[in-house]
Amino acid sequence: MRDVSTSLDMTRIPTCTYRLQFNRWFTFSQAREVVPYLDALGVSDVYASPYFQANPDSLHGYDITDHNKLNPAIGSREDYDAWIAELHAHSMGQVLDFVPNHVGIAEPLNEWWMDLLENGPSSRFAPYFDIDWQPLKSDLRDKVLLPILSDQYGRVLEHGELQVRFEEGTFYLLYGERRLPIAPGTYRYVLEIALRNLAEHKEEDFYAELQSILTALEYLPKRTETDPKRIAERIREKEIIKRRLERRCAEAPQVQQAIENALAQINGEPGDPRSFDALDKLLNAQSYRLAFWRVAAEEINYRRFFDVNDLAAIRVELPKVFDAIHRLTLELVSAGAVTGLRIDHPDGLYLPREYFEKLQQRCAKALGTALPKDGRAIYMIAEKILTGSEMLRMDWRVHGTTGYDFANQVAQLLVDTSTETAITKTFHRFIGHSMPFGHLLYAKKLQIMKLSLANDVDVLGNMLDRLSEQNRWYRDFTLEALSRAVRETIACFPVYRTYLAPGQPVTDEDRQIVEHAIAAAKRRNPAMEESIFNFLRDVLLFRFPPNLDAKARAEHTRFVLKSQQATGPIMAKGLEDTVFYIYNRLAALNEVGGHPQQFGLSIEEFHERNIDRQRNWPATLLATSTHDTKRSEDVRARMVVISEIPELWRRSLQRWRVANRRWKRTINDVEAPDANEEYLFYQTLLGTWPMQADGEPESTPTPDYIERIQAYMAKALHEAKINTSWIQPNEDWDAAMRDFIAKVMDPSPRNKFLPLFIPVAKEAARFGAVNSLTQTLLKLTLPGVPDIYQGNEIWDYSLVDPDNRRPVDYKQRREMLGSLATAHPRDLVRNWADGRIKMLLTQRVLQFRREHVELFQRGEYLPLTPSGALAESCVSFARQLGDQWIAVIAPRLSCRVGFPPIAESWQDTTLEIPETLSLEHAHDLFTCRPVPVQDRRVKLADALPVLPFAVITNL
Repeated sequence: MRDVSTSLDMTRIPTCTYRLQFNRWFTFSQAREVVPYLDALGVSDVYASPYFQANPDSLHGYDITDHNKLNPAIGSREDYDAWIAELHAHSMGQVLDFVPNHVGIAEPLNEWWMDLLENGPSSRFAPYFDIDWQPLKSDLRDKVLLPILSDQYGRVLEHGELQVRFEEGTFYLLYGERRLPIAPGTYRYVLEIALRNLAEHKEEDFYAELQSILTALEYLPKRTETDPKRIAERIREKEIIKRRLERRCAEAPQVQQAIENALAQINGEPGDPRSFDALDKLLNAQSYRLAFWRVAAEEINYRRFFDVNDLAAIRVELPKVFDAIHRLTLELVSAGAVTGLRIDHPDGLYLPREYFEKLQQRCAKALGTALPKDGRAIYMIAEKILTGSEMLRMDWRVHGTTGYDFANQVAQLLVDTSTETAITKTFHRFIGHSMPFGHLLYAKKLQIMKLSLANDVDVLGNMLDRLSEQNRWYRDFTLEALSRAVRETIACFPVYRTYLAPGQPVTDEDRQIVEHAIAAAKRRNPAMEESIFNFLRDVLLFRFPPNLDAKARAEHTRFVLKSQQATGPIMAKGLEDTVFYIYNRLAALNEVGGHPQQFGLSIEEFHERNIDRQRNWPATLLATSTHDTKRSEDVRARMVVISEIPELWRRSLQRWRVANRRWKRTINDVEAPDANEEYLFYQTLLGTWPMQADGEPESTPTPDYIERIQAYMAKALHEAKINTSWIQPNEDWDAAMRDFIAKVMDPSPRNKFLPLFIPVAKEAARFGAVNSLTQTLLKLTLPGVPDIYQGNEIWDYSLVDPDNRRPVDYKQRREMLGSLATAHPRDLVRNWADGRIKMLLTQRVLQFRREHVELFQRGEYLPLTPSGALAESCVSFARQLGDQWIAVIAPRLSCRVGFPPIAESWQDTTLEIPETLSLEHAHDLFTCRPVPVQDRRVKLADALPVLPFAVITNL
């Protein structure tokens, strides 16, 4: 347990954050316009997606090309300042999503990457990136592999798609719309031809000048130079050469024409393969090697964000890199424009704990204050994904996570655990086989290591091999055996990563993680020599041989730190982006940070999590929808209802399958889509089916809805990598899935599916709405800081990105908010499908939170235990601070209660109010009606007479 009081006293803690996704379609000016609405809703802080310079068309902003410039597609500095002024006028803060792990490299706007491609290892920015300049493949020595081609290099070259251009004294390579620099030292490949073209002008001054430029190029320090003085000389001289060349072309048009003629010769002629030899020679002399993106995974020698080729990792652990990327952010902190930080993907950092400490210190300096005793100068949350029983590291100088853990806990709470056997049996029967989760995850992590992240693991195997060669006890281990041990151990890792650091003792938690992984790897590989795994275990736990010198110990340490950076992406790609699209037993649980192999969470366990959060992380974020979730909170809430209706689900699946079988195709003797894909499809329809304002399902889906489902299923199938994939698309299978969806949702009378589906959709939608109201109420009242993803203050049935990046209709939401003042709760329940009931719940509780900040930040968490026939269908707790208190009542498993779960439908269920809570003035927050209490017991029929939720308070 840590002392959290100092941090809460010294730091501005939001009472509620609201995530805004900035891009060219939602700008600073538009954000300024919605500030009054967010303030009226009860939001205290905007939670901004990254808005620094990035690809102009980026929907997310994580492909930053310059951390110290605003994205002009989002707005100017004046636009930004006007937005901040509006926030300040409403006493609102801003939590900024900061990306320290990587930068976008697809745009020439990234000056660091362009400089590196031009100058190779001699670039002053080469150390900023995590690049292996000396890989095993000799053709890649002192080069970086660029997997950007749409086909094999030779085909692209001979089709004439690679063209060298010349502008303002500089040569560059054009591939489509992508510009790549040409190394100055290789300008001679063009200029020597140009000089020959000028042979008739040997007596002219410009001829001698061009000869002089060629001579200067010969003496230019090589791109492999690493000596600082020689690098400085290269930087200076190459720019002088460019200026000389530009000036000479301006003064002598003959030189410009000679260069153009030389380029025409070098760029080749499609249909004549030999004409491209000169261009091939020029490109092979560059600091990069172009490659087909689908086949390059094993040789990519720069660390990426996961397997995204256009996002290159940076070494923020280096002081000059840290200083370079945080300059503007710290200025914004100093100015009060940024009042909190969300740190993206800390598991990608070399030393996360040290990073957080340093950033908090810099923020304290920027704010002109002393660093608090707990080391937390500014509100800071980490995008850390916790697995199983894993806890956030107590020594991280943050206030908590971004809330994935809470989203999964509340979803599990809404699952009916008693139906696990029935739901599992239905799933297995439908797909025709069992699907053990642990084995599936193990297999898919191995698949990721063989395909998209192959080189990351190969590098670790090579490093471990070099370490074994240093010791006579281990030198007999072969490279292949060591590489396999690395792969098998990572495949068995139970969490995203460990956090060992140089000079620090290994924690019990990290030791248990490594030993667990090693033991599991041994168990899965009985034919492998056990001592290989023991060697790897000892290295991973800093158990170095006693005879190691300082250099060898440093190499051992580097292997451990590099391996820690690799295990997270492999887990993420294997679990989140593969298994979560295959293990479809109850897809609502397939969420970032989720545990779909677990079927439900008891009320008692849920209370324990909340007590722990109040004790250790009272300001952590509580999220239910985010930009990264696989589906929105409302979709998830609907899909969870499946656990409450196992028999209806089983019967419906059989009927739907029979009705839709005729729309399937046979591809290579297999039905497309396959049974597992069809199983996910039906769950997705239940979670997203549009509803009319009167609560009835739409009888006919719109073309837009059909296209959204087709796009989602296409992504799901590609991520699953079973019948099609991003790297190797199966176009016939993709078309079969797309056509199947269109036929299934055809509104014609011949369609037998829709009449069978609509009644089940209605059931899921009604009880899903109750689930959604429950998770919203819990998020707003439990220990932590509630977070609302843009637009989710009313019903939102979005799926995974890019579906959840669609524009939000704030005009509609402003009008709805304005109508709440005269709305009667009974009407809101009757017209639940219009979303106003969710907005009422959100606004009333947020306004109350704003008025009673201390109660929610410091109030004790008291679990309350209902009794009666429907006790399991209610979750309840109190928050108390002195004589102030609230008691929260929310339904779960509402199919047992009925729709809506109000009044007499609760039968004899009651709730006892603790003696410590004064009942004087006790009333319901939403209706302001006194709540009848007899012998300190409240009947749920009395507490929930109209609304299916309640907050009782004496305030």
